[in-house]
Amino acid sequence: MKVACVAGARPNFMKVKPVLDALEARSVETLLVHTGQHYDALMSDVFFDDLRLRKPDRYLGVGSGTHAEQTARVMTSFEQLLREEPVDVVVVVGDVNSTLAAAVVGAKQGAVVAHVEAGLRSRDWRMPEEVNRVVADRVSDLLFAPSEDAAENLRNEGYRDDQIHLAGNVMVDTLLAARTRALERPILATLGVQPGTYGLVTLHRPENVDTPDVLLPLLGILGELAVDLPLLLPAHPRLRAALGGSPVPRGIRLLDPLGYLDFVALEASARVVLTDSGGVQEETTMLGVPCLTLRGSTERPVTVTEGTNVVVGRDPARVRLGFRRALNGEIEVRRPALWDGRAGERIADVIAAERPGRLRPTDLSRASAAGPTLRSVPAATS
Repeated sequence: MKVACVAGARPNFMKVKPVLDALEARSVETLLVHTGQHYDALMSDVFFDDLRLRKPDRYLGVGSGTHAEQTARVMTSFEQLLREEPVDVVVVVGDVNSTLAAAVVGAKQGAVVAHVEAGLRSRDWRMPEEVNRVVADRVSDLLFAPSEDAAENLRNEGYRDDQIHLAGNVMVDTLLAARTRALERPILATLGVQPGTYGLVTLHRPENVDTPDVLLPLLGILGELAVDLPLLLPAHPRLRAALGGSPVPRGIRLLDPLGYLDFVALEASARVVLTDSGGVQEETTMLGVPCLTLRGSTERPVTVTEGTNVVVGRDPARVRLGFRRALNGEIEVRRPALWDGRAGERIADVIAAERPGRLRPTDLSRASAAGPTLRSVPAATS
């Protein structure tokens, strides 16, 4: 059996590492494909070093562009790769453009497609990631859900039980494996901060940073909070571009993008984290740090019902209330089941049981036409 594991952006690297390691431990031949969706040293290279992730076997170098341009370049390059080097299974992770593109190409090339982190739903069709994850699930044969709510989403959409595998969270595998090394990093001393004396902020979603009418009021709210607690803000390139050199409110300290270990170290010692990132919602839950999600919904509701996450959106009153509750220690620390560091092993066991070279399943393996339409599934509550 030969398995291609595809990663393209920084969240993908954390998710693919446990699967890749577990497959190799089972003597499965693997091909690590880096699409190059994130391609600079701060967004890509440092993660390979921090995660001790081996160098990619193939680098597609697709670069940036619109969603259509980037997706098309991944599809064209990955299709050529699979023609040159056929594989039995294509593993895609997460919900970025590379995930969608590689899943579609893998399906059309006759490989078994496995989607890691399947079944997550925000019900917000304005999010490009929501479209990506839904389409990736639709063309996949093996669906690895990180939590029971994600598995239930898949069942509600008509997927068969034998396609759905409740595996746990691969992000947690990576976090648990790297936590000790992260806490040994000198980043807090380098920045001159003490544990519990700052808040940590991340902003990168287009709906938050691409429109000045949204971004500037949001920064204003954060500036209010920073009067009571200084805020550190590692600036994603999208945010830097949106700011265009404009100053941020007093009390907010802009940082360059951080490597994985340094970011985890800052997360672990933060008094509160404010974010629009799905992965950060999961990491803070595992680290026991209060998290306020600056979006109207989350595709990871388990971090709300069984974690430390509170969805506050961009409403100033809700943000202030959530912030006050976090500072007062009113947000309970809980962790979901199966977030135990063994998700990669469970996924590898299922993939390794596939028969090499078997014909790809017929369309009967896809969601049943009799099932509910995706847009008719009730919205998740926060």
